[in-house]
Amino acid sequence: MKFLLRITAFCLVSRLGQSRMVEENLKTEIPVVDLEENGVSEQSSDLVSALDKDDDEGKGKSKHVGANMSRPNTRNKNKRLRQGENEDVTSEILRKIHRTGEITKDDVNRLYMISKPVCQGGCRVNSKDNPNCFCGLAPPPNGSRKSGLWQKLSNVIQTLGPDPSINLRSSPGSPVGLTNLGATCYANSILQCLYMNQSFRKGLFSVEHNVLKQHPVLDQLARLFAQLHSSKMSFIDSAPFITTLELDNGVQQDSHEFLTLLLSLLERCLSHSIVTEARTIVQDLFRGSVSHVTTCSKCGKDSDASSNMEDFYDLELNVKGLKNLDDSLNDYLSVEKLHGDNQYFCETCKARVDATRSIKLRTLPDVLNFQLRRCVFNPQTSTKKKITSVFCFPRQLNMRKRLCEPHQDELLYDLSAVLIHKGTAVNSGHYVAHIKDDNTGQWWEFDDENVSNLGLHPFGEGSSSSSSKSIHAEQIVHPSSSEGLNTFASENHRNGVQPQSSESTIPHHSEFFSSVDAYMLMYNRRHANNGERRSEVHSADIMEMEVDANFCCNGISLPSYLLEEMKKCNASYLDACQEYKLKKDKEECHIKERREEVRSILSEAPVQSLEEPYYWISTDWLRMWADNLSPPKIDNTPIQCLHEKIPLSKVGFMKRVSAVAWTELYSKYDGGPELSNNDHCRDCLIDRARTMVSADSYRDRRKLMVDVAKDALAINCLDGRYFVSKPWLQQWVKRKIIDAPCEADAGPIVSITCPHGQLMPEQAVGSKRVLVPSNLWLFFYEDAIAVRPDDNCGFLNFTSDCLECPQCSGELSEVACLEDSLREVKLKQRHNHEKLATGKSIPLSVNCKNYLVPSSWLTKWRNYIIASGKNIAAHAEPEILDGVIDSLKCEKHLQLLERPPDLVCRRGSIFQKGSTTDGLTIISENDWQCFCEEWGCAEEKGISAIIEISNAAGTKLPGTSEEIPVCEDHLIPNDEVNNEIEYGQPVIRTSPEICEDCIGERKSHELMQKLNYSNEDIYVVLVRGKEPPRSILEASETAFEPDRRVSKRFRKTSNGSMINLKVSGSTLLYQLKMMIWESLGIVKENQILHKGLKVIDQEGATLADLNIFPGDKIWVQDSEIHAHRDIADELSDDKMKGQHTEEGFRGTLLTANTSSRVV
Repeated sequence: MKFLLRITAFCLVSRLGQSRMVEENLKTEIPVVDLEENGVSEQSSDLVSALDKDDDEGKGKSKHVGANMSRPNTRNKNKRLRQGENEDVTSEILRKIHRTGEITKDDVNRLYMISKPVCQGGCRVNSKDNPNCFCGLAPPPNGSRKSGLWQKLSNVIQTLGPDPSINLRSSPGSPVGLTNLGATCYANSILQCLYMNQSFRKGLFSVEHNVLKQHPVLDQLARLFAQLHSSKMSFIDSAPFITTLELDNGVQQDSHEFLTLLLSLLERCLSHSIVTEARTIVQDLFRGSVSHVTTCSKCGKDSDASSNMEDFYDLELNVKGLKNLDDSLNDYLSVEKLHGDNQYFCETCKARVDATRSIKLRTLPDVLNFQLRRCVFNPQTSTKKKITSVFCFPRQLNMRKRLCEPHQDELLYDLSAVLIHKGTAVNSGHYVAHIKDDNTGQWWEFDDENVSNLGLHPFGEGSSSSSSKSIHAEQIVHPSSSEGLNTFASENHRNGVQPQSSESTIPHHSEFFSSVDAYMLMYNRRHANNGERRSEVHSADIMEMEVDANFCCNGISLPSYLLEEMKKCNASYLDACQEYKLKKDKEECHIKERREEVRSILSEAPVQSLEEPYYWISTDWLRMWADNLSPPKIDNTPIQCLHEKIPLSKVGFMKRVSAVAWTELYSKYDGGPELSNNDHCRDCLIDRARTMVSADSYRDRRKLMVDVAKDALAINCLDGRYFVSKPWLQQWVKRKIIDAPCEADAGPIVSITCPHGQLMPEQAVGSKRVLVPSNLWLFFYEDAIAVRPDDNCGFLNFTSDCLECPQCSGELSEVACLEDSLREVKLKQRHNHEKLATGKSIPLSVNCKNYLVPSSWLTKWRNYIIASGKNIAAHAEPEILDGVIDSLKCEKHLQLLERPPDLVCRRGSIFQKGSTTDGLTIISENDWQCFCEEWGCAEEKGISAIIEISNAAGTKLPGTSEEIPVCEDHLIPNDEVNNEIEYGQPVIRTSPEICEDCIGERKSHELMQKLNYSNEDIYVVLVRGKEPPRSILEASETAFEPDRRVSKRFRKTSNGSMINLKVSGSTLLYQLKMMIWESLGIVKENQILHKGLKVIDQEGATLADLNIFPGDKIWVQDSEIHAHRDIADELSDDKMKGQHTEEGFRGTLLTANTSSRVV
């Protein structure tokens, strides 16, 4: 196959100069099918077809040419020509140009790949090897891209900004939402309830303009209601009103408390109005009255305070242990017996007597609000919890017999709103409101900005939610008076209760609803003329809507000043919607036109024949034109050479387009320059040919030089004359052979040239050298000049008879002498301290004088004297011994600050038991004297240590250390033990003596530092079982080692899981339990913590108080006594405690001059 390719290349180079017979033989020998079957790219067959075309043109066989052009072979047309084959063809053409100095049209066509076939759209990406390939510049007809002109239209429209029409109100009669500013859902729900009350809304709109200006809260509320009433937007910004009330947007508050304070504030502000309907609207709609009646059981008279009436905006009902609204009302109006220590002092009887106490309903408002007390306080955990039990309430409510003086008419109330608190935590969650439109009977869900229709039921048609649903009345079984109260009695009325009325508040055949999240219930009183009013309102509504449907709804019109303001706001909003629509339509039209333009021009871009005129255009600009919405001017300068023509090196960066396509592009985008089919740069081609021939010559020469260099490195070169760096030559041989010298080829003698410009001594580091012959040196010299013509150092040469630099040789000799001297000193010290140098244990003699030195200094000295070779630099010289000994003595008493090592008896001898890094080590008197001479210290400054035997177990020699424990496991029979230690224990007497005061003070300081740790690791192991394994107990009791390496990963153990936690000495045990809860999922009440065998409790204590230090291992067991709960509840309670939740609305406008008569 290689032979056939060579013949093909030879024929293509020879072209028409060869005989027709050779060509026929070639065509017979190399069939196209054979090439395809062997996996060879069809570029070779295409070149053969081009050869046929040229010959046929010379002979006038146009018919044969047309056949070849009309039916191109498209199999594997997208495969690129192998790089080696393409380079071979180009090289042959360039060599011919260099040899002959002539450039033919055929040479240009083949070098610039003009004769390559036009792609038919099968390429996955645009081909750089084919200037006739326009694939990939535009996606398929139904395709898209991530950015640019061809991205999805929706993504392009997003760049225009948000579409204001998305927030367009669905219809004038549909309600709209309110924005949540962070945690203002509680306020939004209450505001929606007030707005949907038509009487309240109408009363607010009737307030005089000057009164509104005097009270900003009223003014902002009226503007907010006006926007809810007539705005074209689907939700309204509540920020102005919230800001006026000076509320904190980021703090969740109680909606019931907000309603009570807001009504009280509005009542005070509205009292300045002279319009009767507006001045008393709050009292008329929301205020009722109760009295707390205490009756003497002996005389039957009520107390004087029983006649006092107190106003209310809502009734707070218990839900704990109660199933429905009727039970809660019975509980609220129940009678409490006062007896025993809780007896009542009767003014009539003049004595403490048994009595009863109850709440009497005196008057009821038109809007009756029930607040369900779902929050209870747990005294055991000092936390608040939410009651999430199911609670039932009716659609209709009859309160006639609930009054202390029964009303003559039916007091029927219809359910109008349900305020819902979602979430399990008390101090977090989300408020939504389900409110009924009195005019249509439709229920709506108000969830901040989102408002959705629920149909005719408060929780949606056919609701099956687990949190709320509707049920039929016959499903509710009402308990009898005594049975129900005994079963569901409130915790606040444990002393015996009786209902005020045994009859149910709920009318027969009433529909019931149940919910686990209902927090407030609002009922509207039904009047006798309600139907007449509704029909009147409906007719008036139709008349008003004929006048102005946009600003009158349900018979309620806006005041004139608000009407004008809303018209301006709506006009501005509609203008913004229209402006966005025009901008969107314009952008869509522009995109459509650009896409059509790109596809049209790309279809006209291919050049169909070699004779047809064409133009060159930059591929980069063509990509920008095909991808961008607004392309720049045509820029062909990147594909021009210095002669302002087209060089061969830019073939992969440009495309060949037809004259038609170029004319359309140039007429629309201008720019340039214009590069036609005659603008190929002949100068660059000739220079390229010359460079290529030169590169071939350089490669061939370098191959020969590489062989010479290998012989030089192998010392097989006998005619070596010039020195070069041996490491540099080794790298040079390994480098890839390229067309010209590179930067790495410069400086063959840089590393062997000393700072004085002479030959570096070979003993110096990195100065190894090798001799090379003259021809190799000349090759290196030429490369160095070509790469660095101005580098004088690169032109130096060192012949074989060149002498080394005397100055550098002298310096190296001095260093060598110093090293030899140091080596001798170390060897001498190893001989003087033979046993100490090896680190072996040395037996100690009784009553012999020894000395103490720091173990750390001794370890550093030992590493220093045994280091050799490359390890010398890693071990520094130890400090002067004089200063080291001084550091062992306290400045105040000049006594010893360290305790001597412990002693142990083994095989009848006494050995010291010490550490190589901490404490002191005992050395012999001879070693000490040698150290004083070697490391500069006076012998008398040493710390002497004499081993003596104590006379009795309980005695202690003066000036000795603490009693030394002897390892009994290694004791031997008495007849083998030295006589000196037969009847006592060895102790060490030091001079100077040990300073107990200073050591105690230092220990206290170290302990304080240990207690004040911060951001350190401790380890918690979850033990699954009754007892932990021994390995965990031992690890728990191990002392902390600050330098030990520990793993930071969460890993499994055979008995459970182990985690590491970052803690400080001031971390509370409670906080540690919360960390364990978050990591291991064990609620803090179930955690039993241990350190060793000790149980750790006291949640208020710090870890330092409990002796928990960095590196300690704590093990925990799960008691599984308490039920699992979400850690978010605990965290939210902690957060609210930190924020002092008892402050509530303190500091806001709601608590300014609050009336005290509202309960």
